[in-house]
Amino acid sequence: MRSKSLASIAVAAGLALAVSACGANTSSGGGSTKTNSGSGGGPKVGVILPETASSARWEGFDKPLLEAALKKEGLDPDIQNAQGDVQKFSTLADGMINAGVKVLIIATPNSEVGASVAKKAQAQGIQVIDYDRLNLGGTSSYYVSFDNVKVGELQGQGFADAMKEKPQGANVIEIEGAPTDNNATLFHQGQEKVLKPLYDSGKLKLVQSQPIDNWDNQKGGQVFEQILTSNGGKVDGVVAANDGLAGAVITILKKVGLNGKVPVTGQDATPDGLQAVLRGDQYMTVFKPINLEAEGAAKLAAALAKGDTAAADALASAKEKDPKGSRDVKSVLLTPQLITKANVKSVVDAGFVKASDICVADTQAACTELGIK
Repeated sequence: MRSKSLASIAVAAGLALAVSACGANTSSGGGSTKTNSGSGGGPKVGVILPETASSARWEGFDKPLLEAALKKEGLDPDIQNAQGDVQKFSTLADGMINAGVKVLIIATPNSEVGASVAKKAQAQGIQVIDYDRLNLGGTSSYYVSFDNVKVGELQGQGFADAMKEKPQGANVIEIEGAPTDNNATLFHQGQEKVLKPLYDSGKLKLVQSQPIDNWDNQKGGQVFEQILTSNGGKVDGVVAANDGLAGAVITILKKVGLNGKVPVTGQDATPDGLQAVLRGDQYMTVFKPINLEAEGAAKLAAALAKGDTAAADALASAKEKDPKGSRDVKSVLLTPQLITKANVKSVVDAGFVKASDICVADTQAACTELGIK
């Protein structure tokens, strides 16, 4: 997909909503109640988000941006959050199906529940869009996300750059995302494109690669500490799948006096992640302008609510392979961006975060140096 400059992709109204709601990479509390709907005259669209525990993005970014984008398309959104509970996800879906939504947009805790929900919705003539996460073995007709293999490639490339000055055989620990999340698989595939040749050549030594159930940050920190201890306290770099897991890793590195000395990757360009990059505790993150993802899903939902599958197909011009279902899913795939300390300002300039969200006491000097204000 064609890349766009950050300045041109920021949508002021939607981003202002995201910034006002944005918090640390922890639960923002709740989010399982119905949002305020629009005028009430538009077609109903149901949206179910997965959780709030592992990342701030779902309530702080996706929820307000989706609400704004769907209303802009003349739709009446009902946006709820399953809080990581698979049964709750199914119950919310049943309620939306019974309420007669025209389109269901789902970001699921795992593929099994996503496939089940899609099947029930489609039996009632409801179009289903997989949002951010593709449900393997499912039947959803469309998928909206970022190019997640590319996300992993950016993580791998950033990490490889950070490790250039490390000695031969530098020790690497990988803390990956949930094994039930297809995105985590795609991130790892992208990472391997860059890092596997370095492991094979002996330039880097992979100590252990460990997926973390449910993207649980606390568990990720515990697992990292266990691996570090079993490796005699030796680590030269950490591939962490997102900013939340990176933060958990950095907490352990601080305990042993290695923070800032060991490159750590991340993803999502959260305020906490960007602060860590500015401090030097985290080498990089990946910026995924969620406003584009929300807008893509809203435009697709609007076309489907009108029964205009030709317009929907024109929007979803890419394909994403579902290996479990042996099918190609019509997709909207967006382009992510690598962020290091040198270009953190670009995330602020795009309106994704405010300078005040990331320029705090221990990062103010870096912000001043980089012209972030």
